[in-house]
Amino acid sequence: MTETSSYLDDVPLEMRHLVGHAAARLHREFEGIFATETIERFIADSWSRVAHAKVQSFVPLFVERFARERLRALAKVEGRVMAEVPSVVFLCVHNAGRSQIAAGWLQHLADGRFEVFSGGSDPASEVNPAAVEAMAEVGIDISKDFPKPWTDEIIRAADVIVTMGCGDACPIFSGKRYEDWKVDDPAGQPIDVVRAIRSDIKERVDALAAELMPRERMSKS
Repeated sequence: MTETSSYLDDVPLEMRHLVGHAAARLHREFEGIFATETIERFIADSWSRVAHAKVQSFVPLFVERFARERLRALAKVEGRVMAEVPSVVFLCVHNAGRSQIAAGWLQHLADGRFEVFSGGSDPASEVNPAAVEAMAEVGIDISKDFPKPWTDEIIRAADVIVTMGCGDACPIFSGKRYEDWKVDDPAGQPIDVVRAIRSDIKERVDALAAELMPRERMSKS
């Protein structure tokens, strides 16, 4: 693999070395699971899906994280690895507020006992700053997350799919457990309203986690 490989053709020259290093890490991680061509295809496609991010210097990091999530999901779907924990996907329109808050809560409450993904039908360029602030108030950092679209393999790998306001744009796959949460959108709302949304989502996430895994096995409440 070289930095002149075709999978880097759409990456700006000043970022190719960073994406190339990310690709090398993914190749090592998925060696023996996926062929080089598959890994590079996912890197290129992930670049095309998150290159809209507001902070461009973070895009190579986002590409690596997104491609890794997608490859792990694909490995699960294709039976290349065994699923050790339940997978939950939170979906909304922009993947900037509700779904990011929900994912942040579940990751915090479950302490690694779930695979947690989030996505949007029309991803924004950054996570809602008010959502970041509200979650920081309860000790949860979602500032390093980024809006991204849902993808086929992540949805297919999911055990539970929670939708929040994306309507007909949300993907429907037969045989999946779906929940539709009627939660207000924090976009454009003052921080007091976002705090109330945060609390509403926390109660729903807590109930879902308790159902999927007995509370005595949860390390945090």
